[in-house]
Amino acid sequence: MIFHQALRRELSFTTGGVFLVLVTIMITTLVIRILGFAANGAVNPEDALVLIALATLGYMAVLLTVSLFVAVLIVLVRWYKDSEMIVWFASGLSIASLIRPILRFAAPLIVIIALLALFVWPWANRESTIISQRFQQRSDVSMVAAGQFRESAKAERVFFIEELDVDKSEVKNIFAAEMKNGGLSVAVASTGFIENAAGGGKSIVLNHGRRYEGLPTQPDFRILEFAEYNTNIHSKSALDPAPRDREKTVSELLNDPNVSAMNPNHAELLWRIGLPLMALGLVLIAIPLAYVNPRLGNYTAMFYAVLIYLIYSNLLNLAQNFVSQGKVNVYVAAWPIHALAFSIAFLLIRNRINPSLKWWRRQLPSFLANR
Repeated sequence: MIFHQALRRELSFTTGGVFLVLVTIMITTLVIRILGFAANGAVNPEDALVLIALATLGYMAVLLTVSLFVAVLIVLVRWYKDSEMIVWFASGLSIASLIRPILRFAAPLIVIIALLALFVWPWANRESTIISQRFQQRSDVSMVAAGQFRESAKAERVFFIEELDVDKSEVKNIFAAEMKNGGLSVAVASTGFIENAAGGGKSIVLNHGRRYEGLPTQPDFRILEFAEYNTNIHSKSALDPAPRDREKTVSELLNDPNVSAMNPNHAELLWRIGLPLMALGLVLIAIPLAYVNPRLGNYTAMFYAVLIYLIYSNLLNLAQNFVSQGKVNVYVAAWPIHALAFSIAFLLIRNRINPSLKWWRRQLPSFLANR
């Protein structure tokens, strides 16, 4: 019980520390990427924090999987290095005795990973898409700001207003450039106002200004003076887009009427279910992988851990792509990767209990006799 309590305590602290480090790295990466989108006009800068939070929640299952794997490896490597495993073995326990306490600690986290992958992942992706789409579908009037050039959502109109009185809906020193009938039309005026049109639309009315049409070098170039010029702006309704595979709930994926071989919904479901299974397989592999040979150094296990995680994760993504493209049936792709991981974990644990060379020396004579 003393060893179990010490193991549980160290696993808790190490998992929390690794998780915080990974979350910090993830948030830093997301801040750079989403602020870049905001600078390019793809998302609203005011929604940047919300989008960062949603993206972090979406990838929480992956971060927790990596944290659990690395934490088990770090704790056991330290135990080998500090000779605590020698005390464990001297007490009559084997490396297989570590499986139960480690799985008892990992089981709640694996359940959380499953819930995050099945429910939080699609919800976060769906909310991020809705926020981005609503910003793209915004009306031109909502983009008007004093002292700034603003481009319409479809890049067909550019506004500049020097002064804006929101309460009175009055504007001063207006510049409006618009692509119209394949040509450029520029209207300037010293005063104007925003008017609510019929049907819920809006328009900007320019008073006593000039309008320039065409190019100055062309014969059809015109300069027109107007007393009142109305620029109609149609408000776009923020329609919710059709959900992508990564945004669909589990019930929507299961109730998909598509029974063809090429089914992206089955591929998405394969990835979501495979994530907690990958976490379990990585935890089992970490137990024998943590063995430290002083002659090889203390970082050999970490190198193999990174390699194993990359291979496992890429194989899971590859299986998802094959199912999505119809190259492999979902029932065929669902089990081989995880079965291979569990088999590797079993062989590594058995090798630590009975070294492979000695085991083969004992089994080889009987194997040859049976032949």
